[in-house]
Amino acid sequence: MRADSAHLPTIVFDLDGTLADTAPDLIAILNVILEQEGVAPISVDRARDVVGAGARAMIMRGLALSGREVSDQRLGELFRTFLDLYANALAVETTLFPGAREAVEALSQAGYRLAVCTNKYTMHSRLLLEALGLSHHFAAICGRDSFAWSKPDARHLTLTIEQAGGNPRHAIMVGDSKTDIDTARNAGLPVIAVTFGYTDTPVDQLGPDRIIDHFDALMPEIVSLKAASAA
Repeated sequence: MRADSAHLPTIVFDLDGTLADTAPDLIAILNVILEQEGVAPISVDRARDVVGAGARAMIMRGLALSGREVSDQRLGELFRTFLDLYANALAVETTLFPGAREAVEALSQAGYRLAVCTNKYTMHSRLLLEALGLSHHFAAICGRDSFAWSKPDARHLTLTIEQAGGNPRHAIMVGDSKTDIDTARNAGLPVIAVTFGYTDTPVDQLGPDRIIDHFDALMPEIVSLKAASAA
């Protein structure tokens, strides 16, 4: 971190649906779980219907698409199986969204402090970002089990910023869903939403401060928000 970067806001990214297109691998593991329950597999193009709220919710949604429910005990068993299987297959078909690598590298080179705040489990998040060759750019990678609170609780975001060494009152969230936008709002921070993520409600209906269709637009929007906050 350069000495002249203290005035720059910390940039905090969501992971699934924001930095990385994780749906192919998540759906592949989900289909293994569904097969165990005698449920037909779902296609990746149904990702928006199931991905984005965590593995437990994804399993419940996947079962619900076939009109199935399971007991809490069975759901817990399937959830643990999912986590074990996913840990060994989380970067098979997962890729970064177009321009994500270049945007992260540009922000890092410009002196911005970067972090990841995700409802994905921390171990999976770190393993995935390492596999994608991006982990070294982030001062903190915090998942749903990093703290006692997870998104949309503001403390998940503010504690992530603190762990990264940043100022919780001087940061910008980048995400793809209502959860990310609500988290930023709850923390009193601006939020940039991407249009290509996993949300069943278009982000332009959720009231983020800025919207981008490609990561090429991220740096200009960050600069714009920074200028607006200084005005």
